[in-house]
Amino acid sequence: MALFGTDGVRGVAGVDLTADLARALAAAGVAELTTGPRPLVVVGRDSRPSGPWLQDAVVDGLTGSGADVVLLGVIPTPAVARAVADGLSGIDSRPAFGLVISASHNPAPDNGIKFFGTGGLKLGEADEARIETRLGSVPPAAEQRGEIRADLSDQPDWYVDALLRTVETPLGGMSVVVDCANGAAATVAASAYGRAGADVTVINCALDGEHINDNCGATHLDGLRREVRNAGASAGIAHDGDADRCLAVTAAGEVLDGDAILAILALDLQRKSNLPGGRVVATVMSNLGLHRALRDAGLSLLTTPVGDRHVAERMRADGASLGGEQSGHIVMLDHATTGDGVLTGLQLLSAAAAAGKSLGELAGVIHKLPQVLINVRSADPPAAIGAAQPVIDLATAELGDDGRVLVRASGTEPLVRVMVEAETDERAGSIAERIAGAMRSRSA
Repeated sequence: MALFGTDGVRGVAGVDLTADLARALAAAGVAELTTGPRPLVVVGRDSRPSGPWLQDAVVDGLTGSGADVVLLGVIPTPAVARAVADGLSGIDSRPAFGLVISASHNPAPDNGIKFFGTGGLKLGEADEARIETRLGSVPPAAEQRGEIRADLSDQPDWYVDALLRTVETPLGGMSVVVDCANGAAATVAASAYGRAGADVTVINCALDGEHINDNCGATHLDGLRREVRNAGASAGIAHDGDADRCLAVTAAGEVLDGDAILAILALDLQRKSNLPGGRVVATVMSNLGLHRALRDAGLSLLTTPVGDRHVAERMRADGASLGGEQSGHIVMLDHATTGDGVLTGLQLLSAAAAAGKSLGELAGVIHKLPQVLINVRSADPPAAIGAAQPVIDLATAELGDDGRVLVRASGTEPLVRVMVEAETDERAGSIAERIAGAMRSRSA
Protein backbone atom coordinates (compact mmCIF):
# COMPACT_ATOMS: atom_id res chain seq x y z
CA MET A 1 0.00 0.00 0.00
CA ALA A 2 1.32 3.45 -0.92
CA LEU A 3 2.67 5.53 1.95
CA PHE A 4 1.37 8.81 0.52
CA GLY A 5 -2.38 9.35 0.58
CA THR A 6 -4.49 12.05 -1.03
CA ASP A 7 -2.67 14.75 0.97
CA GLY A 8 0.72 13.63 2.19
CA VAL A 9 1.60 10.95 4.75
CA ARG A 10 -0.69 10.57 7.75
CA GLY A 11 -1.09 8.23 10.68
CA VAL A 12 -1.11 7.96 14.45
CA ALA A 13 1.92 9.85 15.74
CA GLY A 14 4.48 7.53 17.29
CA VAL A 15 2.78 4.46 15.81
CA ASP A 16 2.34 4.93 12.06
CA LEU A 17 4.27 8.18 11.81
CA THR A 18 7.42 7.72 13.87
CA ALA A 19 10.41 9.99 14.36
CA ASP A 20 12.47 7.63 12.20
CA LEU A 21 9.96 7.82 9.36
CA ALA A 22 9.74 11.61 9.63
CA ARG A 23 13.53 11.87 9.56
CA ALA A 24 13.73 9.56 6.54
CA LEU A 25 11.01 11.42 4.64
CA ALA A 26 12.79 14.71 5.19
CA ALA A 27 16.11 13.29 3.98
CA ALA A 28 14.43 11.70 0.95
CA GLY A 29 12.84 15.03 0.16
CA VAL A 30 16.23 16.73 0.07
CA ALA A 31 17.63 13.99 -2.16
CA GLU A 32 14.71 14.09 -4.60
CA LEU A 33 13.68 17.75 -4.65
CA THR A 34 16.97 19.68 -4.44
CA THR A 35 20.25 20.08 -6.28
CA GLY A 36 23.47 21.73 -5.23
CA PRO A 37 24.88 22.38 -1.75
CA ARG A 38 22.98 23.83 1.21
CA PRO A 39 19.44 24.04 -0.19
CA LEU A 40 16.95 25.93 1.95
CA VAL A 41 13.80 24.25 3.32
CA VAL A 42 10.98 25.92 5.26
CA VAL A 43 9.17 23.92 7.95
CA GLY A 44 5.81 24.68 9.56
CA ARG A 45 3.42 22.73 11.73
CA ASP A 46 0.03 22.81 13.41
CA SER A 47 -0.52 22.72 17.17
CA ARG A 48 -0.61 18.95 17.84
CA PRO A 49 1.31 17.66 20.88
CA SER A 50 3.40 15.46 18.59
CA GLY A 51 4.41 18.44 16.46
CA PRO A 52 7.55 19.48 18.39
CA TRP A 53 9.23 16.06 18.42
CA LEU A 54 8.27 15.37 14.81
CA GLN A 55 9.70 18.77 13.90
CA ASP A 56 12.94 17.85 15.67
CA ALA A 57 13.11 14.63 13.63
CA VAL A 58 12.36 16.44 10.38
CA VAL A 59 15.01 19.10 11.06
CA ASP A 60 17.53 16.37 11.87
CA GLY A 61 16.75 14.66 8.56
CA LEU A 62 17.01 17.91 6.61
CA THR A 63 20.18 19.26 8.19
CA GLY A 64 21.82 15.82 8.19
CA SER A 65 21.27 15.79 4.42
CA GLY A 66 23.00 19.15 4.05
CA ALA A 67 19.95 21.43 3.92
CA ASP A 68 19.49 24.66 5.83
CA VAL A 69 16.15 25.24 7.55
CA VAL A 70 13.86 28.14 8.36
CA LEU A 71 11.34 27.31 11.07
CA LEU A 72 7.93 28.95 10.69
CA GLY A 73 6.43 27.42 13.85
CA VAL A 74 2.70 26.90 14.31
CA ILE A 75 1.26 28.51 11.20
CA PRO A 76 -1.38 27.65 8.56
CA THR A 77 -0.28 25.10 5.98
CA PRO A 78 -0.77 27.56 3.07
CA ALA A 79 1.73 29.92 4.69
CA VAL A 80 4.42 27.32 4.05
CA ALA A 81 3.36 27.09 0.40
CA ARG A 82 3.49 30.89 0.19
CA ALA A 83 6.98 30.99 1.70
CA VAL A 84 8.20 28.57 -0.97
CA ALA A 85 6.47 30.47 -3.78
CA ASP A 86 7.40 34.02 -2.73
CA GLY A 87 10.44 33.61 -0.52
CA LEU A 88 10.88 35.29 2.85
CA SER A 89 12.01 38.83 3.54
CA GLY A 90 15.45 38.88 5.11
CA ILE A 91 16.30 35.37 3.91
CA ASP A 92 18.82 35.63 1.09
CA SER A 93 17.85 32.47 -0.82
CA ARG A 94 14.59 31.05 -2.15
CA PRO A 95 13.36 27.87 -0.41
CA ALA A 96 13.77 24.72 -2.50
CA PHE A 97 10.70 23.18 -0.88
CA GLY A 98 8.50 23.33 2.17
CA LEU A 99 7.49 20.69 4.64
CA VAL A 100 4.39 20.81 6.86
CA ILE A 101 3.82 18.66 9.94
CA SER A 102 0.04 18.40 10.18
CA ALA A 103 -2.86 15.98 9.89
CA SER A 104 -5.25 18.76 8.89
CA HIS A 105 -8.78 17.92 10.10
CA ASN A 106 -7.80 14.62 11.76
CA PRO A 107 -7.99 14.17 15.57
CA ALA A 108 -5.15 15.11 17.91
CA PRO A 109 -3.40 11.69 18.12
CA ASP A 110 -2.78 11.75 14.35
CA ASN A 111 -0.15 13.71 12.52
CA GLY A 112 1.21 13.92 9.02
CA ILE A 113 3.83 15.26 6.66
CA LYS A 114 3.15 17.04 3.41
CA PHE A 115 5.50 18.66 0.93
CA PHE A 116 5.27 21.80 -1.19
CA GLY A 117 7.69 21.77 -4.11
CA THR A 118 8.87 24.32 -6.63
CA GLY A 119 6.58 27.32 -6.87
CA GLY A 120 4.75 26.37 -3.67
CA LEU A 121 2.81 23.57 -5.38
CA LYS A 122 1.78 20.28 -3.81
CA LEU A 123 3.82 17.39 -5.14
CA GLY A 124 2.41 15.24 -7.90
CA GLU A 125 2.02 11.49 -7.49
CA ALA A 126 5.24 10.80 -9.44
CA ASP A 127 7.30 12.97 -7.08
CA GLU A 128 5.72 11.31 -4.05
CA ALA A 129 6.47 7.88 -5.49
CA ARG A 130 10.13 8.79 -6.02
CA ILE A 131 10.42 10.07 -2.45
CA GLU A 132 8.84 6.88 -1.17
CA THR A 133 11.24 4.77 -3.25
CA ARG A 134 14.21 6.58 -1.71
CA LEU A 135 13.09 5.52 1.77
CA GLY A 136 14.43 2.04 1.02
CA SER A 137 18.01 3.22 0.70
CA VAL A 138 20.33 4.96 3.12
CA PRO A 139 21.42 8.31 1.63
CA PRO A 140 25.11 9.17 1.85
CA ALA A 141 26.04 11.57 4.61
CA ALA A 142 26.27 15.19 3.54
CA GLU A 143 29.75 16.65 3.27
CA GLN A 144 28.60 19.55 5.41
CA ARG A 145 25.67 19.40 7.80
CA GLY A 146 23.05 22.12 7.37
CA GLU A 147 21.79 24.43 10.08
CA ILE A 148 18.72 26.27 11.27
CA ARG A 149 19.19 29.57 9.48
CA ALA A 150 16.24 31.39 11.09
CA ASP A 151 13.42 30.71 13.54
CA LEU A 152 10.33 32.77 12.68
CA SER A 153 8.03 30.80 14.96
CA ASP A 154 6.69 33.90 16.71
CA GLN A 155 6.63 36.12 13.64
CA PRO A 156 3.58 35.34 11.47
CA ASP A 157 3.02 38.96 10.39
CA TRP A 158 4.75 38.35 7.04
CA TYR A 159 1.94 35.94 6.17
CA VAL A 160 -0.84 38.20 7.47
CA ASP A 161 0.62 41.12 5.52
CA ALA A 162 0.50 39.06 2.32
CA LEU A 163 -3.14 38.09 2.91
CA LEU A 164 -4.21 41.67 3.60
CA ARG A 165 -2.73 42.83 0.30
CA THR A 166 -5.42 40.75 -1.45
CA VAL A 167 -8.38 42.44 0.28
CA GLU A 168 -9.96 45.04 -2.02
CA THR A 169 -12.94 46.04 0.12
CA PRO A 170 -12.31 46.40 3.89
CA LEU A 171 -14.57 44.66 6.39
CA GLY A 172 -15.54 47.77 8.35
CA GLY A 173 -18.82 47.42 10.19
CA MET A 174 -18.74 43.61 10.24
CA SER A 175 -18.68 41.61 13.45
CA VAL A 176 -17.17 38.19 12.85
CA VAL A 177 -16.72 35.11 15.04
CA VAL A 178 -13.77 32.96 13.92
CA ASP A 179 -13.41 29.33 15.06
CA CYS A 180 -9.72 28.43 14.98
CA ALA A 181 -10.26 24.70 15.74
CA ASN A 182 -7.56 24.91 18.44
CA GLY A 183 -5.12 24.81 15.56
CA ALA A 184 -2.85 26.87 13.37
CA ALA A 185 -5.38 29.60 12.60
CA ALA A 186 -5.08 30.71 16.23
CA THR A 187 -1.72 32.34 15.47
CA VAL A 188 -3.07 34.62 12.71
CA ALA A 189 -6.88 34.88 12.70
CA ALA A 190 -7.40 37.75 15.14
CA SER A 191 -4.75 39.83 13.38
CA ALA A 192 -5.85 39.02 9.82
CA TYR A 193 -9.57 39.62 10.21
CA GLY A 194 -9.08 42.51 12.63
CA ARG A 195 -6.60 44.36 10.46
CA ALA A 196 -8.97 43.86 7.51
CA GLY A 197 -11.47 45.99 9.45
CA ALA A 198 -13.75 43.51 11.19
CA ASP A 199 -14.74 43.43 14.85
CA VAL A 200 -13.38 39.96 15.62
CA THR A 201 -14.16 37.37 18.27
CA VAL A 202 -11.97 34.28 18.14
CA ILE A 203 -12.96 30.97 19.71
CA ASN A 204 -11.15 27.63 20.17
CA CYS A 205 -7.70 29.19 20.16
CA ALA A 206 -5.77 26.83 22.47
CA LEU A 207 -2.33 26.04 21.09
CA ASP A 208 -1.52 22.99 23.23
CA GLY A 209 -3.05 20.85 20.49
CA GLU A 210 -4.80 18.48 22.87
CA HIS A 211 -8.20 19.37 21.44
CA ILE A 212 -7.39 20.29 17.87
CA ASN A 213 -10.52 19.71 15.72
CA ASP A 214 -12.26 18.31 18.81
CA ASN A 215 -15.94 19.24 18.39
CA CYS A 216 -14.89 22.55 16.86
CA GLY A 217 -13.70 24.09 13.64
CA ALA A 218 -14.76 23.37 10.07
CA THR A 219 -15.80 19.80 10.82
CA HIS A 220 -18.06 20.69 13.80
CA LEU A 221 -20.00 23.89 13.23
CA ASP A 222 -22.68 23.78 15.94
CA GLY A 223 -20.58 25.73 18.45
CA LEU A 224 -19.81 28.46 15.95
CA ARG A 225 -23.47 28.72 14.99
CA ARG A 226 -24.38 29.25 18.65
CA GLU A 227 -21.68 31.87 19.13
CA VAL A 228 -22.76 33.80 16.04
CA ARG A 229 -26.41 33.85 17.10
CA ASN A 230 -25.64 34.67 20.75
CA ALA A 231 -23.32 37.52 19.78
CA GLY A 232 -25.60 38.86 17.06
CA ALA A 233 -22.58 38.71 14.75
CA SER A 234 -22.66 39.44 11.04
CA ALA A 235 -21.02 36.11 10.19
CA GLY A 236 -18.94 33.22 11.42
CA ILE A 237 -15.84 31.70 9.83
CA ALA A 238 -14.58 28.19 10.64
CA HIS A 239 -11.14 26.78 9.90
CA ASP A 240 -9.74 23.29 10.39
CA GLY A 241 -6.58 22.35 12.28
CA ASP A 242 -4.10 23.54 9.68
CA ALA A 243 -6.33 26.35 8.36
CA ASP A 244 -6.38 25.31 4.72
CA ARG A 245 -10.18 25.05 4.88
CA CYS A 246 -12.89 27.64 5.37
CA LEU A 247 -16.60 27.21 5.96
CA ALA A 248 -18.93 30.02 6.95
CA VAL A 249 -22.05 30.67 9.02
CA THR A 250 -24.57 33.41 8.29
CA ALA A 251 -26.02 35.74 10.92
CA ALA A 252 -29.06 33.44 11.07
CA GLY A 253 -26.87 30.36 11.68
CA GLU A 254 -27.11 28.92 8.17
CA VAL A 255 -24.03 26.93 7.18
CA LEU A 256 -22.28 27.82 3.93
CA ASP A 257 -20.16 24.95 2.66
CA GLY A 258 -17.52 25.08 -0.05
CA ASP A 259 -20.11 24.95 -2.83
CA ALA A 260 -21.90 28.04 -1.52
CA ILE A 261 -18.60 29.85 -0.99
CA LEU A 262 -17.51 28.99 -4.55
CA ALA A 263 -20.78 30.38 -5.95
CA ILE A 264 -20.41 33.65 -4.03
CA LEU A 265 -16.76 34.11 -4.96
CA ALA A 266 -17.40 33.20 -8.61
CA LEU A 267 -20.07 35.85 -8.98
CA ASP A 268 -17.86 38.41 -7.23
CA LEU A 269 -14.98 37.65 -9.60
CA GLN A 270 -17.36 37.74 -12.58
CA ARG A 271 -18.51 41.20 -11.48
CA LYS A 272 -14.88 42.31 -11.41
CA SER A 273 -14.21 40.70 -14.84
CA ASN A 274 -11.61 38.53 -13.16
CA LEU A 275 -12.83 35.00 -13.88
CA PRO A 276 -10.92 33.77 -16.96
CA GLY A 277 -13.17 32.06 -19.47
CA GLY A 278 -16.02 32.08 -16.96
CA ARG A 279 -14.65 28.78 -15.63
CA VAL A 280 -14.79 27.40 -12.09
CA VAL A 281 -13.31 24.04 -11.05
CA ALA A 282 -14.82 21.71 -8.43
CA THR A 283 -14.80 18.00 -7.65
CA VAL A 284 -17.36 15.44 -8.73
CA MET A 285 -18.87 15.67 -5.23
CA SER A 286 -20.05 19.27 -5.66
CA ASN A 287 -23.80 19.66 -5.41
CA LEU A 288 -25.94 19.96 -8.53
CA GLY A 289 -27.11 23.25 -7.06
CA LEU A 290 -23.66 24.71 -7.71
CA HIS A 291 -23.77 23.52 -11.33
CA ARG A 292 -27.16 25.21 -11.79
CA ALA A 293 -26.17 28.46 -10.05
CA LEU A 294 -23.10 28.90 -12.22
CA ARG A 295 -24.96 27.91 -15.39
CA ASP A 296 -27.66 30.48 -14.65
CA ALA A 297 -24.94 33.12 -14.32
CA GLY A 298 -23.44 32.16 -17.67
CA LEU A 299 -20.47 30.39 -16.09
CA SER A 300 -19.20 26.84 -16.53
CA LEU A 301 -18.15 24.27 -13.93
CA LEU A 302 -15.31 21.85 -14.67
CA THR A 303 -15.08 18.75 -12.46
CA THR A 304 -12.18 16.67 -11.14
CA PRO A 305 -11.65 13.67 -8.85
CA VAL A 306 -11.89 14.36 -5.11
CA GLY A 307 -8.89 16.20 -3.66
CA ASP A 308 -7.81 19.83 -3.75
CA ARG A 309 -4.58 18.82 -5.49
CA HIS A 310 -6.65 17.61 -8.46
CA VAL A 311 -8.63 20.85 -8.39
CA ALA A 312 -5.49 23.00 -8.49
CA GLU A 313 -3.94 20.90 -11.27
CA ARG A 314 -7.09 21.24 -13.43
CA MET A 315 -7.21 24.98 -12.73
CA ARG A 316 -3.65 25.45 -13.95
CA ALA A 317 -4.27 23.26 -17.00
CA ASP A 318 -7.42 25.16 -18.02
CA GLY A 319 -6.40 28.66 -16.99
CA ALA A 320 -9.04 28.91 -14.24
CA SER A 321 -8.52 31.19 -11.26
CA LEU A 322 -11.12 29.75 -8.84
CA GLY A 323 -11.84 26.21 -7.68
CA GLY A 324 -12.52 24.15 -4.60
CA GLU A 325 -14.32 21.42 -2.71
CA GLN A 326 -17.47 21.16 -0.60
CA SER A 327 -15.22 20.62 2.43
CA GLY A 328 -14.01 24.21 2.22
CA HIS A 329 -10.72 23.81 0.38
CA ILE A 330 -10.94 26.86 -1.88
CA VAL A 331 -8.13 27.62 -4.31
CA MET A 332 -7.71 31.17 -5.64
CA LEU A 333 -4.72 31.05 -7.96
CA ASP A 334 -4.57 34.82 -8.35
CA HIS A 335 -3.61 34.99 -4.69
CA ALA A 336 -2.20 31.59 -3.63
CA THR A 337 -0.89 28.30 -4.97
CA THR A 338 -3.06 26.08 -2.80
CA GLY A 339 -6.18 26.12 -0.64
CA ASP A 340 -5.94 28.82 2.02
CA GLY A 341 -8.69 29.04 4.63
CA VAL A 342 -7.89 32.50 6.01
CA LEU A 343 -7.50 33.92 2.51
CA THR A 344 -10.88 32.42 1.61
CA GLY A 345 -12.54 33.87 4.70
CA LEU A 346 -11.16 37.33 3.95
CA GLN A 347 -12.23 37.18 0.30
CA LEU A 348 -15.70 35.93 1.18
CA LEU A 349 -16.32 38.71 3.70
CA SER A 350 -14.81 41.27 1.35
CA ALA A 351 -17.23 40.15 -1.38
CA ALA A 352 -20.12 40.72 1.02
CA ALA A 353 -18.77 44.15 1.95
CA ALA A 354 -18.36 45.09 -1.70
CA ALA A 355 -21.93 44.01 -2.50
CA GLY A 356 -23.36 45.71 0.58
CA LYS A 357 -25.17 42.47 1.42
CA SER A 358 -25.06 39.84 4.14
CA LEU A 359 -23.66 36.36 3.53
CA GLY A 360 -27.19 35.00 3.80
CA GLU A 361 -28.34 37.26 0.98
CA LEU A 362 -25.39 36.34 -1.22
CA ALA A 363 -25.94 32.62 -0.60
CA GLY A 364 -29.42 32.92 -2.10
CA VAL A 365 -27.89 32.35 -5.54
CA ILE A 366 -27.44 28.64 -4.82
CA HIS A 367 -30.25 26.22 -4.08
CA LYS A 368 -28.71 22.95 -3.02
CA LEU A 369 -30.39 19.64 -3.70
CA PRO A 370 -30.66 17.13 -0.86
CA GLN A 371 -27.65 14.82 -1.03
CA VAL A 372 -27.47 11.31 0.42
CA LEU A 373 -24.16 9.46 0.76
CA ILE A 374 -23.95 5.76 1.63
CA ASN A 375 -20.69 3.86 2.08
CA VAL A 376 -20.80 0.20 1.07
CA ARG A 377 -17.94 -1.98 2.31
CA SER A 378 -16.50 -4.19 -0.41
CA ALA A 379 -13.36 -6.27 -0.83
CA ASP A 380 -13.52 -5.54 -4.57
CA PRO A 381 -15.05 -2.10 -5.18
CA PRO A 382 -14.70 -2.15 -9.01
CA ALA A 383 -16.50 -5.49 -9.21
CA ALA A 384 -19.24 -4.27 -6.86
CA ILE A 385 -19.77 -1.19 -9.03
CA GLY A 386 -19.85 -3.33 -12.16
CA ALA A 387 -22.46 -5.66 -10.67
CA ALA A 388 -24.68 -2.71 -9.74
CA GLN A 389 -24.24 -0.87 -13.05
CA PRO A 390 -27.70 -1.76 -14.45
CA VAL A 391 -29.31 -0.33 -11.29
CA ILE A 392 -27.07 2.76 -11.49
CA ASP A 393 -28.01 3.34 -15.14
CA LEU A 394 -31.72 2.97 -14.39
CA ALA A 395 -31.51 5.42 -11.47
CA THR A 396 -29.62 7.94 -13.60
CA ALA A 397 -32.26 7.76 -16.32
CA GLU A 398 -35.05 8.01 -13.76
CA LEU A 399 -33.64 11.21 -12.26
CA GLY A 400 -32.85 12.88 -15.56
CA ASP A 401 -32.15 16.59 -15.05
CA ASP A 402 -33.76 16.53 -11.60
CA GLY A 403 -30.87 14.87 -9.81
CA ARG A 404 -27.56 13.11 -10.04
CA VAL A 405 -25.95 9.75 -9.24
CA LEU A 406 -22.26 9.35 -8.45
CA VAL A 407 -20.77 5.97 -7.54
CA ARG A 408 -17.04 5.70 -6.95
CA ALA A 409 -14.49 3.54 -5.17
CA SER A 410 -12.87 5.17 -2.13
CA GLY A 411 -9.23 6.07 -2.61
CA THR A 412 -8.34 5.28 1.00
CA GLU A 413 -10.65 2.48 2.25
CA PRO A 414 -12.26 -0.74 0.92
CA LEU A 415 -15.51 1.11 0.29
CA VAL A 416 -17.79 2.14 -2.53
CA ARG A 417 -19.27 5.59 -2.03
CA VAL A 418 -22.80 5.97 -3.36
CA MET A 419 -23.98 9.56 -3.68
CA VAL A 420 -27.42 10.56 -4.92
CA GLU A 421 -28.94 14.03 -5.26
CA ALA A 422 -32.64 14.55 -5.86
CA GLU A 423 -35.35 17.12 -5.26
CA THR A 424 -36.27 15.55 -1.90
CA ASP A 425 -34.38 13.70 0.83
CA GLU A 426 -36.80 10.81 0.53
CA ARG A 427 -36.20 10.28 -3.17
CA ALA A 428 -32.43 10.65 -2.86
CA GLY A 429 -32.36 8.19 0.05
CA SER A 430 -34.57 5.65 -1.71
CA ILE A 431 -32.44 5.61 -4.86
CA ALA A 432 -29.17 5.49 -2.91
CA GLU A 433 -30.44 2.52 -0.87
CA ARG A 434 -31.51 0.76 -4.07
CA ILE A 435 -27.99 1.07 -5.52
CA ALA A 436 -26.29 0.16 -2.24
CA GLY A 437 -28.60 -2.86 -1.92
CA ALA A 438 -27.52 -4.13 -5.32
CA MET A 439 -23.89 -3.99 -4.20
CA ARG A 440 -24.59 -5.66 -0.87
CA SER A 441 -26.45 -8.47 -2.65
CA ARG A 442 -23.37 -9.16 -4.75
CA SER A 443 -21.14 -9.26 -1.66
CA ALA A 444 -23.49 -11.52 0.31
